[in-house]
Amino acid sequence: MIIEIDFNSDEAIYVQLCNQIILGIATSVYQEGDTLPSVRQMADTIGINMHTVNKAYAVLRQEGFIQLDRRRGAVIAVDMDKLRAMEDMKMQMRLLLAQGRCKGITKDEVHTLIDDLFEEYK
Repeated sequence: MIIEIDFNSDEAIYVQLCNQIILGIATSVYQEGDTLPSVRQMADTIGINMHTVNKAYAVLRQEGFIQLDRRRGAVIAVDMDKLRAMEDMKMQMRLLLAQGRCKGITKDEVHTLIDDLFEEYK
C-alpha cells in the first residue's frame, strides 16, 4: 500500500497516516498478522519525522488496530471490541445523518450511499 500524505492539509500528518492504515486494513491491503514498516522505514518512505510515525503507531495501538512487538515491530492485530466500535460509529453517524437531513438527503439516498461505500471493503 502506498501511503499518501497531503502536506497542505489542515489534518495532522499522524492522523492522515492512521487513517491510511485503517483504510488499508478495511480494504484488506493489510491482513491480521501483517507487519508494518519500522518507524524509521515508514518515516523515510513518506518523508516525515520518525516521531510523527511513532505517534501514529501509538494511536493505532491504543485504538486496537495494531500491536507493538519488540521483535516484529508494529503488527496488524484488530482486536477492537465490536460493541464499542458500533457505539463510536453510531455517534459519528448521528451527526452526519442530521447534517444530511438538513440538506434534504433522503433515507433511501443514505442507504444507497452506505451500500456503495460498504462494497468498497469487500
